[in-house]
Amino acid sequence: MGQTADVSAVVWSAAVSLAAWLWLLLFQGWFWRTDVRLPAARDPEAWPDVCVVVPARDEAAVLPASLPSLLAQDYPGRAEVVLVDDGSTDGTGDLARELARRQGGLPLSVVSPGEPPAGWTGKLWAVRHGMELARARDPEYLLLTDADIAHAPDSLRRLVAAARTGGFDLVSQMARLRVESLWERLVVPAFVYFFAQLYPFRRISRPGSRTAAAAGGCVLLRADAAARARIPDAVRQAVIDDVAVARAVGRSGGRIWLGLADGVDSVRPYPRLRDLWRMVSRSAYAQLRHSPLLLAGTVAGLTLVYLVPPVAVAVGVAAGSVPCALLGGAAWLVMAGTYVPMLRYYRQPLWLAPLLPVTAFLYLLMTVDSAVQHRRGRGAAWKGRTYARPETAAEEG
Repeated sequence: MGQTADVSAVVWSAAVSLAAWLWLLLFQGWFWRTDVRLPAARDPEAWPDVCVVVPARDEAAVLPASLPSLLAQDYPGRAEVVLVDDGSTDGTGDLARELARRQGGLPLSVVSPGEPPAGWTGKLWAVRHGMELARARDPEYLLLTDADIAHAPDSLRRLVAAARTGGFDLVSQMARLRVESLWERLVVPAFVYFFAQLYPFRRISRPGSRTAAAAGGCVLLRADAAARARIPDAVRQAVIDDVAVARAVGRSGGRIWLGLADGVDSVRPYPRLRDLWRMVSRSAYAQLRHSPLLLAGTVAGLTLVYLVPPVAVAVGVAAGSVPCALLGGAAWLVMAGTYVPMLRYYRQPLWLAPLLPVTAFLYLLMTVDSAVQHRRGRGAAWKGRTYARPETAAEEG
């Protein structure tokens, strides 16, 4: 009797999981599609001035693969690069100057903001310093890009043309992350997949949409929109700064576009699981607003949506329950099917699709670990700096 009741509970859980997957498939902004790329655009009659701001802290290992691509931008208008050396100890600033001397191309300025004051996360303090210097040049657009991002030669041209043609105040591309090691193959495409599930790209560009997000590695922002939204001061304590910036721009009436990138790539390696673990866990609990209730809901949701299907298949096979196996298998099939487009975008083998529950379980553990680290007083971290819990209002931007 007890075993029958246990199997029945799994059957019902599998049915709810399947219903959840059908809803996600059809009604969550087509999040699983990967065809949201820079929209068609026409060249402006006059190309506006652009200033590129690159916050950098101990980035000497990746700069040779990224900075030359910015300096080599084929941009018809006036553009320059400001690299903000945020207290690096590995010679980041000197290396940037040497690369610019060898490379030529767009003019480069290297500045240092000093230690951030209380109430600022380090990266946003560096961004603020770079934006202040940029505004002295009075550009129409600011390109905020990370030090590990390599751009195709026409990247800036395409971003500006898309922003001008579409009337967008913020245009952001989710850089294609590096996928070479075994752990990168298992974790990285799922990272982007989960992000798109939380922030469906198609919804973000709709006028009046309540969904707002950006990808911090590549954000083209109108200077007047940044001033209107008080960027970055309004989000100075945000750990997840890209989402906070997008929300601030959206709340101030700006139009936002976010999509997957072609020709914008991260060169930062994450060869070991612990490297990826740190990347996710440093901000996972901040994403949940440091709320134990949201953490519990997230754990329950990940379990129901991602872990129940394979468990139901195993229980159904072991107990000889056809409904249990079929419902679990159907939910697992829909899950894997929605993951296939992302694997294709990352040029990964499709046999990774059925392994998505394994990756989801890892993300569940990373999220719980993020909460544990926060409870221990370690807070979120960026480049060796650890931040205490910011106020909720500041996190929201």
